[in-house]
Amino acid sequence: MKHISRRKFSNTIAQGIGATALFSGMPIACGMASKQENNKKLGVALVGLGTYSTYELAPSLQETTHCYLAGIVTGTLEKAERWATKYELPQTHIYNYENFDTIVDNPDIDIVYVVLPNAMHADFCIRAAKAGKHVICEKPMAINVAECQAIIDACEAAKVKLSVGYRLHSEPYTQEVKRFVKEKTFGDIQYVSAEAAYFSNTHPQQWRLNKALSGGGALMNMGVYAIQSVIYSSGKNPISVAAQEFSTRPEYFKDTDETITAQFEFPGGTIGNIMTSHNTNVNRLYASGTKGWFELNPANNYGPLSGRTSKGEEIKFPHKRQQALQMDDFSKHILFDEPNKVPGAMGLRDMVIVEAIYQSIAERGKKIALQLS
Repeated sequence: MKHISRRKFSNTIAQGIGATALFSGMPIACGMASKQENNKKLGVALVGLGTYSTYELAPSLQETTHCYLAGIVTGTLEKAERWATKYELPQTHIYNYENFDTIVDNPDIDIVYVVLPNAMHADFCIRAAKAGKHVICEKPMAINVAECQAIIDACEAAKVKLSVGYRLHSEPYTQEVKRFVKEKTFGDIQYVSAEAAYFSNTHPQQWRLNKALSGGGALMNMGVYAIQSVIYSSGKNPISVAAQEFSTRPEYFKDTDETITAQFEFPGGTIGNIMTSHNTNVNRLYASGTKGWFELNPANNYGPLSGRTSKGEEIKFPHKRQQALQMDDFSKHILFDEPNKVPGAMGLRDMVIVEAIYQSIAERGKKIALQLS
């Protein structure tokens, strides 16, 4: 399996963001309560302290019931010092990318959440599993099917739990959509449309525009949300897909896909469309059944979400941090053997679909058959 080293990653993004410094130690900050003092809360270590960890995951871990922020893994000394002070993390709970494997000796860390560029997911998820830690892998699970399977195999061999960072499965709007489908509130679903896109025009050196780090463009980012949406809104796995790619800014999107559309066929004749892009803002899910329709708009951002139905009803729930709900759900799976809402098999399935979409594009929109369990 080919991996991109953390050093190569650091050198790459340093061109546009700033150099990354590895460190061997730092002053001890104020101590954090142990796992035992947190009434069996599980300790979570975040691997990678980028925007998502900084502004979503860490704040969410201040609102969780069954887990808490116990450690960090970063290659930047300044970030380590800042996080240690802000979250009262002791030196023994702070790691860099070179000494990461010593996390095996830390009993206060139960879960490792890998929040690195896509090409680094497999490496650190497998290492976390070998260290005996439960794993949350940020989406997409990896850059290809083989790496997804390697992560699953490593977690099974180590007898640790695995989840993928599909936060929407834990929030109430998506759960309501699933209920509509299961109970056939709007009859049999005949058509689903999902768009997930945002305008990217600020950091041309960002890792998401580097195929070696991202594995792809819009499809490997927001596109997996659109794939997820058409699946849980139809209640079925697709049996075929045909796809197209186009770009209006090839000078900016030199290495990755800008915009992709795809058409799905589901068992029973249900059809679905998705659109994903890094060059426009759209965030919507629509499903039509034999007895009406429902819509979420916005459908997949951090919230609050909003929805409506053909019955003239508004879909509305109190807003809670999706990431807090997600990490609590995984913790309950570990602690109380509750169902794993986002198992590794789901991430693997989605990567099978992603690879089929890219194959279809390479073969000029050819319909690709899918065999999914």
